Amino acid sequence: MGKLSVIGLGPGGVSGMTRQAFEALQGCELVVGYPVYLDLIREDFPEKEYFSTPMKQEIERCRKAVEEALAGKQVALLCSGDAGVYGMAGPVLELSEEYPPVEIEVISGVTAACAGAAVLGGALMHDFAVISLSDLLTPWDLIEKRLSLAAQGDFCIALYNPSSRKRKDHLKRACDILLRTREPETVCGIVRQIGREEQEKRILPLKDLRDTEVDMFTTVFIGNSQTKQVGEWMVTPRGYHLGKG
Repeated sequence: MGKLSVIGLGPGGVSGMTRQAFEALQGCELVVGYPVYLDLIREDFPEKEYFSTPMKQEIERCRKAVEEALAGKQVALLCSGDAGVYGMAGPVLELSEEYPPVEIEVISGVTAACAGAAVLGGALMHDFAVISLSDLLTPWDLIEKRLSLAAQGDFCIALYNPSSRKRKDHLKRACDILLRTREPETVCGIVRQIGREEQEKRILPLKDLRDTEVDMFTTVFIGNSQTKQVGEWMVTPRGYHLGKG
């Protein structure tokens, strides 16, 4: 029988991948994934067989991966970031209940919150929440509730999927929610194309973030009440200088 490895690619290409993920890809025969992510590794693994489906066909992708593993192949189901953070681990494990037992392993990767925070410096040095602004699978009223409660709790917040062609105003709406309890000068950061050649970052106050244009390749960071800008870095103090851990 084959094996299915659900792999988090990390933020970019092979350079941002864990050793465990790289070795799993080396040992597989078939790589299944969204076309954009497959293109990030094709040059490094040209001998592999590839299978892709467009966006919104994630279940078909998972089904193909499970069925090929059951047929005896060593299969890698690829996603960006961490497979267990908005990735393919959940869907494929749920789907596997419909099939005979198959060996599955989930291999972690570096999620955008961690990778982007490193680009900004120390943006997430204290407690933080990760919230997706995509309402394709989550109702907006629930997203709004989560944003509001995270702001009230003074969490740093990493925002995934902040904008798309069909929901260009979601970041503005999110900022309006946060501005109910956060100061307009709250330090924020944005990182686009994390870990790739086009990578760019910017640090700005919450009041300016509200009207900033972003896309699906951008991760947004909202500081807490203590977050500050130190030179070109975004830093959230944790209190080490005060002798606190």
